[in-house]
Amino acid sequence: MNIEGSRASRQLTGMDASEERVLLVSLDTGKRDSSALELLEELEVLLETLGKKTVRKIVQHRDREDPATFIGKGKAGELGKISKETGAGLLVFDTSLTPVQAKNLSETSGCPVWDRPRVIMEVFRKRARSSEAKLQVELALCRYEIPHLKGLGMQMSRTGAGIATRGPGETEFERHRRKLERRIRSIEKKLQGIRGRRENQRKRRNRSGLPLFSLVGYTNAGKSSLFRALSGDFLVLSKDQLFTTLDTTVRAFRLPNFGPALLTDTVGFIRNLPPDLIAAFRATLEEIREADVLVWVVDATKIEDESVLVSVEEILKDLGVWEMPRIIALNKTDLVGREASERFIRSYERQGESVIPTCALTGEGLPELMREMERVVSEGKLSKLVR
Repeated sequence: MNIEGSRASRQLTGMDASEERVLLVSLDTGKRDSSALELLEELEVLLETLGKKTVRKIVQHRDREDPATFIGKGKAGELGKISKETGAGLLVFDTSLTPVQAKNLSETSGCPVWDRPRVIMEVFRKRARSSEAKLQVELALCRYEIPHLKGLGMQMSRTGAGIATRGPGETEFERHRRKLERRIRSIEKKLQGIRGRRENQRKRRNRSGLPLFSLVGYTNAGKSSLFRALSGDFLVLSKDQLFTTLDTTVRAFRLPNFGPALLTDTVGFIRNLPPDLIAAFRATLEEIREADVLVWVVDATKIEDESVLVSVEEILKDLGVWEMPRIIALNKTDLVGREASERFIRSYERQGESVIPTCALTGEGLPELMREMERVVSEGKLSKLVR
């Protein structure tokens, strides 16, 4: 079953022209590392990728979230009035809503509701190019959709009978859930075959004995630009936008004093990355584990936002690669003052990190970065190089 063609998916996605204007909503309990407005601005950029225009950002201040409506029933009703005033046809919340919260918010406000995981998955779906990336995104969407089915309206509660149903008492919800579960099994089987092919590719690379460097970091930190500059492959897509890269790309390149090596570009990270997407992209993220050295690409324009750095650190720890040899490439240094860059470098060098300031677009710092890559290799710190 194609999730995009299903009745439930169409209602969840809601991509018609009347919903191009959006209200962004956040709850500030004073307990998050990032400010509510910072997270809303990031979400606004994600929605622009989908052709949706934010007409107002709303921050509700409460001590804790409401289990039924997240922001409180009165505020939910107020959102309905604001949406009519602004012509907005979609409410987007910068959090992960429970199915009950999403259902109640939609009913109270009279508008379709998305949460942050849904937005990120829709952006991934739009960006996906390879068959593998498309399968991974569809798998995440299927897993996301199942618990949200009961919030889609009365049509999900209607019973019916006929061919391929389980009797007169089966509801639309039960039939659709079974279709989604079958699709999940089918996708997982296809992805298992892809994992097998990836494993064979990794074995061939291991036999080559070449060191493998993997570029990791927050989305739009400049990983693909750095990948192009180091590998010399200028056909690799690189744009100033979120999630340009959803597939792992491997290229051979040459370190001036060491010789040939391999370089991989990986999918970027983001704060509050949906667990279903992490699980779906596990095959792609496994490539990071096979690296000998991680090159953590940090956007110099984001170094004041601690939550961006922490989110990358947490994901690398979850993947079990935080203890691997690591070099920090502080990218886009042409866009910030020297004092800010030097402050960041001093701070991380005190923690034992190796930090190289770079600008992938101008080539500044790339010779120093490659010398540092050679140093890590030549000092024999790479356990995987002894194969």
